[in-house]
Amino acid sequence: MKIYHHTLALRPRSPDHSSGFTLLELMVFLAIAALVLTITSPLFTAVVPGVELKASARRVMAGLRLARESAIRNGRDIVFILDVEARTFEVGDGFRDGKLGEDLELKLEAAETEQLDEHRGAVRFFPDGSSTGRRVILARADKGYQVGVQWLTGRVRMASWQAE
Repeated sequence: MKIYHHTLALRPRSPDHSSGFTLLELMVFLAIAALVLTITSPLFTAVVPGVELKASARRVMAGLRLARESAIRNGRDIVFILDVEARTFEVGDGFRDGKLGEDLELKLEAAETEQLDEHRGAVRFFPDGSSTGRRVILARADKGYQVGVQWLTGRVRMASWQAE
């Protein structure tokens, strides 16, 4: 049985070879990096509005849930008010105010008795957890989210929405 031993011999660099990158290598790298950034940057800007839309829908959902929990905890009616023109909402008794994205399309489908004026409407939560129900639609270019409130249980849910 023969055993072979391999050894790695390190040779000293000759003086004409220097370590580092050549100017040509750096230029090629920068050109490739610029090309990658040019191609991927529109992908990032397309994603950001969708993220803002979903975040606004989640803020509305959180505000509605806070109103329901406050009504149950305090034993009295609490109102969630949405102003579609100012793009703001408030949870009764000054618990929380929220600002929504400027370029969103907002629509509140509320009970007729809860329409405060042309631009403002409400969802009322009762001490037993029930509500006046309905939904808030947040959209951009006929797609978005709907945040619905079930009147009997006051349960708040968010789902995708698309114009018909």
